[in-house]
Amino acid sequence: MSNAAPWLHIVGIGEDGMDGLTPATRAVIEAADVIIGGERHHSLTPDVSAQRIAWPSPFDALIETLEAHKGQRVVVLATGDPLWFSVGARIGRSIPSEQITYHPQLSAFQLASARMGWSLADVETLTVHGRPVSQMVAFIQPDQRLIVLTTGAETPAQIAEFLSSRGFGQSKMTVLAAMGGENEKRFDGTADDWNHEVPAFNTLCVECIAAPDAALLPRVPGLADELFQSDGTMTKQEVRAATVAKLMPMRGALLWDIGTGCGSVAIEWMRAARYARAIGIEPRADRRAMAAQNALALGVPKLELIEGKVPDMLDGLEAPDAIFIGGGLSEETFNIAWENLRPLGRLVANAVTLESEALLIALHQKHGGQLAKLQISRAEPVGAYHGWRPSMPVTQWSLIKR
Repeated sequence: MSNAAPWLHIVGIGEDGMDGLTPATRAVIEAADVIIGGERHHSLTPDVSAQRIAWPSPFDALIETLEAHKGQRVVVLATGDPLWFSVGARIGRSIPSEQITYHPQLSAFQLASARMGWSLADVETLTVHGRPVSQMVAFIQPDQRLIVLTTGAETPAQIAEFLSSRGFGQSKMTVLAAMGGENEKRFDGTADDWNHEVPAFNTLCVECIAAPDAALLPRVPGLADELFQSDGTMTKQEVRAATVAKLMPMRGALLWDIGTGCGSVAIEWMRAARYARAIGIEPRADRRAMAAQNALALGVPKLELIEGKVPDMLDGLEAPDAIFIGGGLSEETFNIAWENLRPLGRLVANAVTLESEALLIALHQKHGGQLAKLQISRAEPVGAYHGWRPSMPVTQWSLIKR
């Protein structure tokens, strides 16, 4: 841990500029040697005679820019709370926290919840700023309230389309712009009839209202099979729910989905926990294409898909927190996967054929864990009546690396 004194100040600033800051924070800006921020941030602090630097391009060069000015009084200007979906978190991952002083301002989420009269504790707070807009799809639920930091003037219309296409067209939408400033604006409407032209810098509030035929896409695992494009070789709904439960999705955790197929397990993993990540390894291009389409449609556009066969493709991948082996099962694949799995990682392997089942039984005898036989039958028409039609039984082996 470094003992260096703080030399970097990250200041949240609102539409009211210097007037909205505490005297202590104002003094920090007025004493700065270097101020880094966007054009809008610089315009909010016009009467300060510091060296001005715009956001570097590419943005990842920001840390190098900051380090180059170490030893001077450096201020980074951010919007609202610099640690809530903002630049402060990115900087804090590269520069020791004891070298930084944060000066938070009211965030867009706090201001928006106050304008709407919503309890912030009961709202899902999201950002699609500089990120795929489709990632908000996973949060469309009946009676859910969302506050979304948008990526531009076109974002509310894109989200309105997502809502309408899933049976949530009557959802109430409000766009708030320039909150806390003299030019604050508000635009109200519903997803079905949204046609407002809004400023590029805005925050969107959504009250999700479901029609009787709305798509129900809960974030717990077990989505209906028909929601996935598939060639038939997929982990079916009930088995998938049990599989993802054994994999234990957690915030920010990484899954290797070996033999990803149409991506159903990886997609459900990513939907189940905030910022969960997945790498799908699939040799067939047509199945990777289906997995990519499914990921977009179900709100996890960051699913990473790589071409190749196991175990060759496993070397060099980031160590995972969980591994699902749905295809390409072999003792060599297991050994490499197990070696790379992080401590407390979870591994689940499913088998349908007798040969694969025999391998799982042998691995279970050697390594322990849990073996289960999953047999699902669904009621289907038999003439004028109904009967149980069984699917092929699935042998499931699961274990935790301790």
